[in-house]
Amino acid sequence: MSEQESRIERIAVYPGSFDPVTLGHMDIIHRAAKQYDRLIVAVLNNLSKKPLFSVEERAELLRQATSDLPNVEVDVFRDLLVNYVEQKKAQVVVRGVRSVTDFEYELQIATTNRKLNENVETIFMMTNPLYSYLSSSVVKEIAQFDGDVSELVTPEVQAALKAKLHGGE
Repeated sequence: MSEQESRIERIAVYPGSFDPVTLGHMDIIHRAAKQYDRLIVAVLNNLSKKPLFSVEERAELLRQATSDLPNVEVDVFRDLLVNYVEQKKAQVVVRGVRSVTDFEYELQIATTNRKLNENVETIFMMTNPLYSYLSSSVVKEIAQFDGDVSELVTPEVQAALKAKLHGGE
């Protein structure tokens, strides 16, 4: 068996609610896709948030946004992240970090995940400074008041926001 045949596929999971996916998320997805053989973008149903889009709608928007990335797959999960990562035979969880506040929160989650399963590693990727202010909540608020979100989301997401919030007007 050659070295390449015996090499373990490097699989990462990028979990999030993605309600909706932003260009900040897409930046992390593109960068992480270059680092791993396979990147699974895992849409979760966060019970502490009231989503605008259903899990299925969010997954479909992500599929459209990542259609040009052959090593990226989009999936939905409703389990503990550590269980999902193990089920997918992934080695790494990828998380984007915009600020110190994000880092403190993400560190708490990563430490908890590590306590639940010591084989789950978390890799933090610093957000591109262009998107350091950007969140799905900000996008939804701007879109709610019919503001221009064209530089914050993909055209598909922009159309979906308009349809969802303003009946497609």
